Amino acid sequence: MKIADLMQSADWKAEKHAPVIDAPEQVKAGEKIAVEVSVGKEIAHPNTTEHNIRWIKLYFKPDNGKFPYEVACFEFNVHGESVEGPNKGPVYTEPFGKAVLKLLTSGTFVATAYCNIHGLWESDKAIKVAE
Repeated sequence: MKIADLMQSADWKAEKHAPVIDAPEQVKAGEKIAVEVSVGKEIAHPNTTEHNIRWIKLYFKPDNGKFPYEVACFEFNVHGESVEGPNKGPVYTEPFGKAVLKLLTSGTFVATAYCNIHGLWESDKAIKVAE
């Protein structure tokens, strides 16, 4: 079995588990840009003690390269847990992260996310870099 066999994907507008990549479609080479990743943008994901997103990872695969680069990893470690019981804690994290970066070549962002109940999810978004 390969990790690719475990990945699920879907349109994030219809599936609350699919990661969303918010990035420009085109940028200038070397320009500083912000890339946001999230889960539950269109359909909210329950971030409770019992059902939550544990992490989102963002990768960049250059068009002319063989391997991806891991850009960022966002961990979400608290979902209402408490010694008083599930969902009684004072803090809940939301599955959202922001990376600021510069690109020198066109490529594709790939985001992966892990739901403690529904497993691994992925999505991608191409970005063009103009000289």
